Amino acid sequence: MGATSPLLAVGSGVVVPKRLTETLETAVELAGLFEARGARLYLVGGVVRDAVLGRLGPGADLDFTTDALPSLTEDILSSWADAVWSQGKRFGTIGAERHGRRFEVTTHRAEAYAPSSRKPKVKFSTALEADLSRRDFTVNAMALSLPDLKLVDPFDGVADLAAKRLRTPLAPEVSFTDDPLRMLRAARFIAGYNLVPEPGLVAAVTSLHTRLDIVSDERVRDELDKLIVVPDPSAGLWFLVETGLAEEFLPELPALALEQDPLHRHKDVLAHTIAVVERAKPDRIVRLAALFHDIGKPKTRSFGPGGTVTFHHHELVGARMTRDRMRALRYPAEDIETVSRLVELHLRFHTYAMGWTDSAVRRYVRDAGDLLAPLNELTRADCTTSNPARARSLTERMDSFERRLSELRAKEELAAIRPDLDGRDVMEHLGIRPGPLVGRALAHLLEARLEEGPHSREEAVRLLDEWWASQPESQSGSPERVD
Repeated sequence: MGATSPLLAVGSGVVVPKRLTETLETAVELAGLFEARGARLYLVGGVVRDAVLGRLGPGADLDFTTDALPSLTEDILSSWADAVWSQGKRFGTIGAERHGRRFEVTTHRAEAYAPSSRKPKVKFSTALEADLSRRDFTVNAMALSLPDLKLVDPFDGVADLAAKRLRTPLAPEVSFTDDPLRMLRAARFIAGYNLVPEPGLVAAVTSLHTRLDIVSDERVRDELDKLIVVPDPSAGLWFLVETGLAEEFLPELPALALEQDPLHRHKDVLAHTIAVVERAKPDRIVRLAALFHDIGKPKTRSFGPGGTVTFHHHELVGARMTRDRMRALRYPAEDIETVSRLVELHLRFHTYAMGWTDSAVRRYVRDAGDLLAPLNELTRADCTTSNPARARSLTERMDSFERRLSELRAKEELAAIRPDLDGRDVMEHLGIRPGPLVGRALAHLLEARLEEGPHSREEAVRLLDEWWASQPESQSGSPERVD
């Protein structure tokens, strides 16, 4: 890794920079308590990997492994930590918090999944190397022994980080059979750490991808969320498609590869979709909307004269498909509603082709509601055309809209567009009872507000009177009139 690595292997030890000293002071203190009870403690996994890469922040959660059995670990932590929890005790994990910092200590494990089971059969081990061999990738199969700060790297994880290589400690077929979620995790490490998977790893995922079926929907969902928020998830998304893994939990994604999309530089909607995800800011909701925004195209494709291709109403079909897929992945209801609404609205900007009048801005803001900022982000990311004139035109229209939005916000309360009179005002002025007629009157006033901007009370009453005069119910015999 060279002198730029903040955690540099030197012989059997490590050189630790000052900014990691506080983190390791806590670890060394805890290791002393284990040592006093005849046990060893190691920092392990991602915390070591990120320290090697310089990604470990000062407040990072710490993961440890130990040869102590869970009961002993719990006893040691109970006398030292501010809080201890043991929900994972049967899997060997005891969680704790001290001075606001959370960490977990797990007994060395040698675990394996039964072919038809979603849960591992856990066997504890006293050997550190056996524990490391059961981890997902070599870059995560490193440990830092405590308190002596010696790097333990039996599977050459540091070398793999330097070579940008993704491997499993054991044969990939063994690793992925033990825990099939690791196949999905591979996509995240390919994208997030710019690693190239070994051919054997790719072949194993291609062969074993159907085994993902035994993993819970919630675990798959959480791993997908982690993938899509890395700075550029595109390599990971291509890995999911090319190995067949996406078919197991997101079949709508590979289905896009079959559809021609002549409006973009890409030969198919899949390439365009992955490009949109890459272009969007790494916000989980915006990236999910980018991932799903065109999934309605395969179901709505039609051919016209001269070989033209259209996808009429794909945003509406896609919104329904998004809801179904996100429900299947057990997303929270709020996430489902937000992402599906963004998919439904992702073409709304383009309906205002004649320019951004005040009325057009108000209607767009009304339609977007609280999703205005993420919708604008999605709209900008959706421009992947290679045509410079088309790309420039969209950018100029977005810039024009945002200028008009800023100007109008300075004059009006755009965030709370509503009729200039409320339901009580309408009933009192027209002498009518609650009912559908009140809703129609308010809809008319809202339309006027959107078209013309805010009105004074006198103007609003005049508009109401004009509308009322044109309604059959304005006659005294209407059942909704108050006699």
